[in-house]
Amino acid sequence: MISVSILYPKTEASRFDVAYYVETHMPLAISLLGAHPGFKGVSVERGLGGTTRGTAPTYAAICRFQFNSIEDFLAAFTPHAAVLQGDIPRFTDVEPVIQFNDVLISR
Repeated sequence: MISVSILYPKTEASRFDVAYYVETHMPLAISLLGAHPGFKGVSVERGLGGTTRGTAPTYAAICRFQFNSIEDFLAAFTPHAAVLQGDIPRFTDVEPVIQFNDVLISR
């Protein structure tokens, strides 16, 4: 199984609309990507703080999609890339960081 991490960096000047992301963007993404048979799950996390008390988080939010393989993710995502990427400016003004991961432990 693989995980696709989509990380949204947080800066003092960045904008991230959590309500839009959770209530509109993610239901859209889940409906489109979740239809693929290789889809295994998704999680969304909101950054609360840094390692030092009172500091800002490094990321405003992190989304992790789980799929059987990178190929399955690409097959699910590619047909909907324009729609999903076109929606990004509605909730943030930052460039997301994307990383593919090999899941070694999951419970």
